[in-house]
Amino acid sequence: MRRVLLFSVLLGPPGDGWFGRDKVKHFLVSAFVQSAAYASLQAAGADREGALLGASAATAAVGVAKEAVDRRRGGPFSVRDLTWDAAGAGAATLLLVRTER
Repeated sequence: MRRVLLFSVLLGPPGDGWFGRDKVKHFLVSAFVQSAAYASLQAAGADREGALLGASAATAAVGVAKEAVDRRRGGPFSVRDLTWDAAGAGAATLLLVRTER
């Protein structure tokens, strides 16, 4: 079972490549959600660590919800899209931890 899951993640559904316009959108939207959620949580009084944790949870929830909507509409639930979501959130986090406030 694990081999089948790993194999399906690596191959992905037909038409769902690792690169493309859709993947850039996933990266950028996730970076934006991460940044906006972090700023909102900081403005609400959360400390840096709490704001980063909350922003990461919010970004992950948005990404998974988007894939669930795609699946409900008859499309694939794309682990590759989630990978690009995580990359966008990670890139934003790298920038956020370097900010002074």
